[in-house]
Amino acid sequence: MTTLPPPQERRAALEARHPVWTPRTTAQQLDAAAAEFAGRPLILADDHIHTYTEVRRRSIRLAAGLMALGVRAGDHVAVDLANFPDIIALKYAVARVGAVSVSVNFLLRHEELRYVLRQSDAVLLITMDAFRKLDYLDALDRIAPGWEEHAGAAVLPRLREVVVRGTDGPPARGRSLEELVRLGAAIGDAEVLERTAAADPFAASDLLYTSGTTGMSKGVLLQHDAVLRTAYASAYTRAFQDGRRILTALPIHHVFGYVEATLPVLFVGGAVCPHTVFSAEGTLRAIGRHRIDELICVPAMTGVVLSEARSGPYDLSSLTTMFSSGAAHPPGMWAQMAEVLDVAEIFTAYGQTETTASTLCTRPGDPVERLRTTNGCPKPAGVAGDPGLGGVLAAYRAVDPATGEEVATGEVGELVVKGPAVTSGYYNKPEETAAALDAGGWLRTGDLGRFDEQGYLTLTGRRKESYRCGSELVMPGEVEAVLREHPGVRAAYVVGVPHERMGEVGCAWIVPEGSGAPPDPDELVGYCAGRLARFKVPAVVRFVEESEVPVTVTGRVRKYRLAEWATADGGGMATPASATADGTAVTDGVAEPDGSAVRHAAAVSDGATSPADSAAAPT
Repeated sequence: MTTLPPPQERRAALEARHPVWTPRTTAQQLDAAAAEFAGRPLILADDHIHTYTEVRRRSIRLAAGLMALGVRAGDHVAVDLANFPDIIALKYAVARVGAVSVSVNFLLRHEELRYVLRQSDAVLLITMDAFRKLDYLDALDRIAPGWEEHAGAAVLPRLREVVVRGTDGPPARGRSLEELVRLGAAIGDAEVLERTAAADPFAASDLLYTSGTTGMSKGVLLQHDAVLRTAYASAYTRAFQDGRRILTALPIHHVFGYVEATLPVLFVGGAVCPHTVFSAEGTLRAIGRHRIDELICVPAMTGVVLSEARSGPYDLSSLTTMFSSGAAHPPGMWAQMAEVLDVAEIFTAYGQTETTASTLCTRPGDPVERLRTTNGCPKPAGVAGDPGLGGVLAAYRAVDPATGEEVATGEVGELVVKGPAVTSGYYNKPEETAAALDAGGWLRTGDLGRFDEQGYLTLTGRRKESYRCGSELVMPGEVEAVLREHPGVRAAYVVGVPHERMGEVGCAWIVPEGSGAPPDPDELVGYCAGRLARFKVPAVVRFVEESEVPVTVTGRVRKYRLAEWATADGGGMATPASATADGTAVTDGVAEPDGSAVRHAAAVSDGATSPADSAAAPT
């Protein structure tokens, strides 16, 4: 393991390099970094190391092509690409011309893509021809037949142009990415840089669509200055050393891969190693090949990496830092990270797209207990922080969901947040914006949690995921935490299901530990009954394979899908849809039960329900 200088020393070096905060666009920040770190690597790919100068040059020529196609300041440009180096150059290219980057989840199918393109008012789409067994040109044919000539036509009247990046050579149809570059050949660098210099740091930079864990996606508006301040705060909180190298397979269309990995390296002349497809073996080999300092994962990835790291010899001598976040971790995973990966520092965090990435994070040197039981405390932002908020970018309160009154330290409330990192709202969704943001600028996160005396947050669930059993409010996170302590449980997800007498009762979806027989449902109910009030004890226990749990691309569980499965077929439990080859759950509707993939059982919840009167009891 490489030895890191003390955190305070690393932060002091950051402060010396950035003594004052200068508002910039992301493209302006790239130019400033390229002037200082010209020959250093910025993007680490197996086939080519892209320097700061090369990425800057590529972004300028792509921007020239956008200008040739008539893209103006304020226009929305949709980018539907996997983690290829081009997606990074394109993010900067869009910023250069003052346009807004609409980040599209590349796993979306044609109906979902149509919704994003229409709702975002995108004037140009940059997509792929094929990736991970998805045919993107076929999706375009379904959305807007004749798109090669007429783009969106009458279906998407705002969409004027489509550009296609070929995954393996030039695309068979459509204007290629290299044609875009050739279109801009007549526009010189000076003209592009003039547009870059004129762009407003406080204008919208990104339109990122929420992951959809609770339903229809919303486009979250972010601005350049907030994005860069949050990225700097990430570097400052995790105390980046000079030249930090980060590897992640998290998609750049999400704030985790974008703001926590891709942007913060600019402030220390570091590099990012983005993987298009997650592979534990590929990840571990790349750590040695590229001398990676920090690995960023969601827990589902972390568990597979740990398992693979135990299986064979890998050169992990450069790895100093592990950042795992985005969902609940099995309790023992934190100690395993330290033991198996031999890293000096481990982080977890909390944030949302609406807060421009993480706003709370654990600190360097925090003990395993902090990682196991909390999601961190407010991130110090150094020179990028808001003095009025004590040097952070987002201030939180835990409030009573019904009254809005702040609850006492240690009590559970809904989290509300205010500060420069918070979005101005959802694009073209005034009602949703008004419901989320009050007149004072406080955003209702929908998350439930409690803060301790040191300001560390423990999440307990989602407001929309909570349910009432009788007159009592149940927060699934509390029940899930108890279930995860059971030795036969790898993961647990609790949702409320309708019940004739109690209103709602809990249905626990269990991923068993190991390949043997799952624990007995009655045993799990008894385990909960001995640790929880009876209204919190699940009335129904279901078992599901880990690959079948419906998740977003960042590993967040789609609880609403589990609730749909739990209430499908008149109260019986539906079998989840099958998983794709890459482990991403297919959730194009609720699957019909076939009795094979999911095992289930009804259980008595210490008198709270009985099989006779439980509408949720399986047949």
